[in-house]
Amino acid sequence: MSTAHVSSPAVPTLFSTEVADRLTADHITCLAAGSVGSVRIRKFFNSGQCLEIMRALETYEMGNYDEQLVQPRIAKLGPAAYDFYGDGKLHDEYWEHAVQSTRVRSGLLDGNDPLAAAAKVLAQAWDDEVRPATSGGRDMFAGMIREINNGARMHFDEVIREFVGVLDQSPIAQIAFNCHLSTPFKGGEAVVYRRRWSPRDESQRDGYGYDRALVEGEPSAIVRADLGDAVLFDPRNYHLVEPVEGGGRRLTLSFFIGVTGRGPLCLWS
Repeated sequence: MSTAHVSSPAVPTLFSTEVADRLTADHITCLAAGSVGSVRIRKFFNSGQCLEIMRALETYEMGNYDEQLVQPRIAKLGPAAYDFYGDGKLHDEYWEHAVQSTRVRSGLLDGNDPLAAAAKVLAQAWDDEVRPATSGGRDMFAGMIREINNGARMHFDEVIREFVGVLDQSPIAQIAFNCHLSTPFKGGEAVVYRRRWSPRDESQRDGYGYDRALVEGEPSAIVRADLGDAVLFDPRNYHLVEPVEGGGRRLTLSFFIGVTGRGPLCLWS
């Protein structure tokens, strides 16, 4: 029997952007399984909540990532594990910064904590607990507020690879969560590529970022968020943020979600 005219079935890319009005467990599961590129939840926070948080932030001067490592500058409230990791553990300064930052953030939403509001929605969607990730038995910080106006270089985030042994329970999947508290007139899109880190990529590394030539020709999910929208994706895929154009600010409430082999979700930044 001749097979000259037998073609192979098309293989789906499975890297679309899902848009919905309500977060569900299926969204989290599909991101963890790699069968969707990103998920955008419209109006995760309403405009009133976003404006209240932005007004409260006017009285607080945010810090930033280490500018020797992260360029362009990214302003933030709250510590990232990235800034305080060494010798296989988180330094003492991490825990001090976590306490101070949590205290500031806890009153930003009309005297309440926007992270608690976000975690409540996640718990309802997942139908299980949402709790802080732990390191050495101590609750880690989650819920940075970041301002990325000049873009963020292409990079990946993978806690079990970058910070070996820091989390007490290694997640089987990692999801990035960003709720947009302020949006620019143009630009600021998140771009996620269907391409993960490979050891050979290190030759294309500069600081924390990588050359975009690594993802040339790869499928991508490009997400433009409106005010209050939450964007979720797998940060183990290479991703970046485009610079803001035409004025405005791009601020998000940001954290990682760990999907564990058990029921609860865990959060950290």
